[in-house]
Amino acid sequence: MANTVPRTAKTDARLGAIGPFFIDTGFFVYYHWDMLSGIKIFTSDMVWRHVLGELGATLTENSLLCDVNFDDLHVEPSIPVAALKSIIISEMDSEKIISDVFNKPVSLSPAQTQIVTLLYKSGGMSANDLKVALGYSPDATTHSVETAIYGLRKLYGRDFIKNTDGIFKLGRI
Repeated sequence: MANTVPRTAKTDARLGAIGPFFIDTGFFVYYHWDMLSGIKIFTSDMVWRHVLGELGATLTENSLLCDVNFDDLHVEPSIPVAALKSIIISEMDSEKIISDVFNKPVSLSPAQTQIVTLLYKSGGMSANDLKVALGYSPDATTHSVETAIYGLRKLYGRDFIKNTDGIFKLGRI
């Protein structure tokens, strides 16, 4: 982790504030500054605290008062940012999130549950980020994400999942 160095912010008219995340392989990966916004994370590692803070996570000093104990995840230092986000979000309790979103018991497929959980916690994701979060390559020719979103819209209305400028977000039921 010693070679992982956050750099200065840049902006992109389409995405708003973004910044590069320098990985020891020399590649720059751009991300939203608030991609972990609202997620309470504990880690004792000062470098990861800095990186997670830069990604918008709320850092806690107590491992019992967090959504995710990052120290328990054993994440490799060279992990891509989208994969890091996916691991953190999947670590959270999806049953509570589904209950909060629907306010009633519902039966969803695993892909639908993961998509609703990801969109709820992230505030919005692109189709490629959703593919990566579901374990697919962003370049894969799969319609799994679109099929799951179609099923959710069919059950809960077209406004349940909105696509604004290529970013999927939870709407209203």
